[in-house]
Amino acid sequence: MQSANTGPLHGLRVIDCATILAAPLASQILGDFGADVIKIEHPDRPDAMRGHGESVDGVGLWWTEVGRNKRTVALDLRDEEGAEIFRRLVATADVLVENFRPGTLERWGLGWDALHQLNPHLVMLRVTGFGQEGPYAERPAFGTLIEAMSGFAHMTGQPDAPPTLPAFGLADSIAGMAAVSAVMMALYHRDARGGQGQMIDLSLLEPILTAVGPAPSVYDATGKVSMRQGNRSTNNAPRNLYRSRDGHWLAVSTSADSVARRVLTLVGHPEVIGEPWFARGATRAQHADLLDDYVGGWIAERDRDDVIRIFTEAGAAIAPVYTAKEIVEDPQVASRETLVRVGHPRLGDVLQHNLLFRLSETPGAIRFSGREHGADTDEILAELGVDVDAVMQLRERRVIA
Repeated sequence: MQSANTGPLHGLRVIDCATILAAPLASQILGDFGADVIKIEHPDRPDAMRGHGESVDGVGLWWTEVGRNKRTVALDLRDEEGAEIFRRLVATADVLVENFRPGTLERWGLGWDALHQLNPHLVMLRVTGFGQEGPYAERPAFGTLIEAMSGFAHMTGQPDAPPTLPAFGLADSIAGMAAVSAVMMALYHRDARGGQGQMIDLSLLEPILTAVGPAPSVYDATGKVSMRQGNRSTNNAPRNLYRSRDGHWLAVSTSADSVARRVLTLVGHPEVIGEPWFARGATRAQHADLLDDYVGGWIAERDRDDVIRIFTEAGAAIAPVYTAKEIVEDPQVASRETLVRVGHPRLGDVLQHNLLFRLSETPGAIRFSGREHGADTDEILAELGVDVDAVMQLRERRVIA
């Protein structure tokens, strides 16, 4: 671990009063690169992310990562004294991250207009399912619903099978990473261009719509509705999953025409390279059955490691389908420290994803894993000048914990 001041965002203060998953991921990434992130949770109802997924000895493993590099405060924003403490924190902040339903903070007197007046330099990131306005703005939304509405589920799965949802937080994760870009743009406008703070309205739907691709454009221009292709692509072939003799699945892609030529030469069918339809990925995709038979048949006669070695030597693109165990054991992952062990007061250490990207001069750091609920309440209130007697009274009333 590196010292707290190595990241490019050292000196930046972020207030995170969000819950599962997109907005807290955004503040985690900001914290990874040096920001002082203060996580606010309700005294009696902490972020459900703490219990999301697998746990060990009562500690949520996902929380140890999404909650890392965040000091935690238990504070009731609906109580007037709690709201006043929140205002004092916001007055010291550069960024506020929240994902309440539209209008919730306004009802508590903590909406954008009030906070911008209090702190004109504040950047406020508001993450919701559908955005701050529009006919769906008030609807409850989770990533699963957004993955359905974005076209992702419709495009995923076998042609003769139902639409398929991801088994992980795809829409939230894409939105969380997009949110970091939005925050940095707003900070650049403020700090490099002499502008004021601003409010960022980010929905879960819009980033994943971009990731899913041009299906709406294709429909608008041609009237065609893209359908599920299984593991194939309409843009190139061969492109599929193929099973080796020893029972492992391997992914092959030929997005580059030169790679397609190498693959078909390697599997013993160079004669198809001269066919007019072989010259372009889209027309090769129209002959996917034939190409899959050639590639799949060749792979089925060999063990996985031999297939990978031969493809690699030929400069053809291939990769195994990994389980979590195989990810952990992979030499590339180990060499780059893509996964790192982080100390934890109750678990000893936990394996986590390393920082999202590498910066040569200001690399950032994982300073500590996700903290206990309200672990830093007293420290942060002391920084605001709240005296010990007032803290005791607030705790007795459950305004803080």
